[in-house]
Amino acid sequence: MAQGNNNKAHATSKDIKALVHHDTGLDEAIHFERSLTFLQACTLYPSAILWSAFVSMGVIMLAFDPQLLGNLYAMPQFRKDFGYLYKNDCIISAPWQTGLSMGNPVGQVVGALIAGYPMERFGRKWTFGTCVALTACLIFIQFFARSLQVLLVGELLGGLVLGCYAVIAPAYSSEVCPMALRGVLTSYVNLCFVIGQLLGNAVCAGTSKLSNHWAYSIPFALQWFWCLVILLGLAWVPESPWWLVRRGKLDEAEMVLRRLASDKVDVGKTLTVIVETDRLEQELEMGSTYWDCFRGVNLRRTEISMGVYCTQVLSGIYLINYGTYFFQLAGLDNDEAFDMGIGFLAVGFLGTIISWPLLIRYGRRKIYNTGLLVLVVLQIIIGILDCIPGRPSGVIWTESSLMLVWNFFYDISVGPVCFVIISEASATRVRSKSIALATAAQGALGCVMTVAIPYMINPDQANMQGKLGFFFGGLTAMCLVWSFLRVPETSGRTYEELDILFERKVGARQFEKYVIESEGVD
Repeated sequence: MAQGNNNKAHATSKDIKALVHHDTGLDEAIHFERSLTFLQACTLYPSAILWSAFVSMGVIMLAFDPQLLGNLYAMPQFRKDFGYLYKNDCIISAPWQTGLSMGNPVGQVVGALIAGYPMERFGRKWTFGTCVALTACLIFIQFFARSLQVLLVGELLGGLVLGCYAVIAPAYSSEVCPMALRGVLTSYVNLCFVIGQLLGNAVCAGTSKLSNHWAYSIPFALQWFWCLVILLGLAWVPESPWWLVRRGKLDEAEMVLRRLASDKVDVGKTLTVIVETDRLEQELEMGSTYWDCFRGVNLRRTEISMGVYCTQVLSGIYLINYGTYFFQLAGLDNDEAFDMGIGFLAVGFLGTIISWPLLIRYGRRKIYNTGLLVLVVLQIIIGILDCIPGRPSGVIWTESSLMLVWNFFYDISVGPVCFVIISEASATRVRSKSIALATAAQGALGCVMTVAIPYMINPDQANMQGKLGFFFGGLTAMCLVWSFLRVPETSGRTYEELDILFERKVGARQFEKYVIESEGVD
């Protein structure tokens, strides 16, 4: 009845039972979704694209905050008002850099885990709105802070809320779009990270020459702009149809689907697919709690989600938060460092956009593993260059330029593909909690890097400069080995098919070519 490659024996009575329950309408809906091209999906689902992008704006705030802090350490007026004198210049001590920068990763740990509960109880929409309102209130602490102690409180409290956006955005995007748009819209979350970081660099570059507190107060105040835009549009944001189905609100789910799609789409059949997938996951006893993320087949799916997200940290992404400061320490003057910091993120913006046609053409696994390999090579080269005696100016500029190349390849592969994989690898019933766990794991590693990086790069500490390439190159190489063995190809599969593939324990390297054959399934 059910077979596929050499794994016929892995088929269970439950997944076979689920497969043969397909009716004609369900088969037609699945066939319709598979047949859609990217451009056709854009035409048929314009509202889904709009609202997915709208909810992802929360990630811009999440990325803006740590990037802002990293630039403040390089801002003369901020160092003068909050730092101490060291070798004829003011600096912020490594312990205070660590403490201030902890707000964001700690927030991702605690905030992400907290977000999983209201997202399932109250839905994606109202959890998102509450977080934005809280963020708007907590910005007041940062804006009026005139001591490192007060600023630390503002960063820690703000980080708790900001961490929720990293869970809400990919979960929402993966649940409001068809399969043809799933890769691009979930990877758009990475573009929002880049936009937030780019704006943080650009704003600080523009205000860094001011000689009063507005040099850093203006960047803090600009965070209110995003809160205002989101709160004004929140009333029209549709709820996730997948969440509504799990709550038994089928009529509301159908109305939401009509808002997300054009009149040419038979939303009744789309609703049937959602209901059927939810029923299959109930039959496979996938559950909907944090504990269920570690039970049975969900354990492997949670491992993949946590692994790809943690790989972002281990490959060196937290250096972006210190980009401008890193370029200063590498030997560039203040203006050159700020310009290089903006260019650093501009190529990341371009890289993320280029990743979209690659995702459509080549899927997830190939891009992800190839990107990791390129990052390893670039990091080792940077480390070797830093060992040249005397570090002449040509070497300094070469190292800085290679960092731009590194960020370009990161944002073609590891950055955007991560958000696609965590959205597709998780079962729909535990998606919010699986993404929350992955975000928390990434945040926990981020805390380690936040402690370590200031001590590794500060001139009064290890002052490693480009030799950080050896450190992160080694970590990235280990991530590449794990990814090759564990990360499957998830593109071109419905959520129901992914449930079956994981249930049958199909190997990561067999996912792409594995054939599911059964009655009612093409």
